[in-house]
Amino acid sequence: MNRLGYLGPRGTHSEEAALYLENLAAEGEKAELVPYPDIADVFEAVRLGAVNRALVPVENSLEGPINITLDILARTDSINISREFIWPVRNNLLAKCEAKNIKTIHSHGQPLSQCRQYLRTRFSWATLVEETSTARAAELVSQSDASEGMAAIGTRRAAEIYGLNVIAEDIQDNSENCTRFYEICGRELGFTATRPEPPLKGQALLACQIDGSKAGSLLGVLQDFARFGVNLTRIESRPARTYLGAYIFFFDLEINNNIETVRQAVEAVRKRSIWLRYPGEFPVIRAER
Repeated sequence: MNRLGYLGPRGTHSEEAALYLENLAAEGEKAELVPYPDIADVFEAVRLGAVNRALVPVENSLEGPINITLDILARTDSINISREFIWPVRNNLLAKCEAKNIKTIHSHGQPLSQCRQYLRTRFSWATLVEETSTARAAELVSQSDASEGMAAIGTRRAAEIYGLNVIAEDIQDNSENCTRFYEICGRELGFTATRPEPPLKGQALLACQIDGSKAGSLLGVLQDFARFGVNLTRIESRPARTYLGAYIFFFDLEINNNIETVRQAVEAVRKRSIWLRYPGEFPVIRAER
């Protein structure tokens, strides 16, 4: 069995990203793609062994972190991150009718936001309608009559699946817009357990809760990283969901031929933490489109 889970349905950016990764796989190693309705279900499929691996979004460069992904990673010891994948987001306007006849534009909230300036300039008369996903928006347009003037913002893959015309390509306001994904898999616990060979260059993710009632607690953690010469490429915080003022911190640690000092820094931070999760050391892959 070789199955790769992703956030469905078919026709979303997540599916496009998963297809891209599978096209890089050697013949005989390609996986069956399995869609799931939400991110929690994707994690659960990995935990239960229904899929070998899965792709989950963790951050969009314009809209920020995907909170549910971070929250689940912070609360499970059964998931490892095997690699990070950076996917350039390309939003397209899909319809049955001509551009001048578009009356409503449907999509997920993020693409609507990512294309706000374009839509305001080119389709100021159109009503924007938020849907549960870009694929669902494309499906609704495909079920409509051209005279209704419905359009969707979505992927070229969605246009192929639902038989729509690409009215305009790359309509996102920022050409650098991209989404970071984690490829996740089941794992054993601890440094000594069986895990993929650490990359010479890449990233590691650390999540921890520290005692915020003590002055300088976060400073002490940052000083540990500095003491071991570990560069931080991202810091994120999320409510711990225990009591007001309690937070979980997420640190992206740069790996650059320094895996042992990275691990030493992690152990130093562990001693300062109420709890700590370390779901992986992994290479970073960027798609070329």
